[in-house]
Amino acid sequence: MKVRYFVPLIGFVLPTLLIGFGYVIPKSCIAGINEQSIGFLASVLGACVTYWAGVRSVVRDYERKTPEGG
Repeated sequence: MKVRYFVPLIGFVLPTLLIGFGYVIPKSCIAGINEQSIGFLASVLGACVTYWAGVRSVVRDYERKTPEGG
């Protein structure tokens, strides 16, 4: 696993969190730490876990198919 595999994830997560927690949530009725803001954070973390699992499975498949292991 290489760090560069996670550049697209960082490109998604950073703006999402900055816009969500920096602009949208503070100006809405769900401002503060509550069920909605925790749910938003959980959905972003769930996307990170899903992305990591997908990259991991592709890397494993590639390592099995190539004799030199990548």
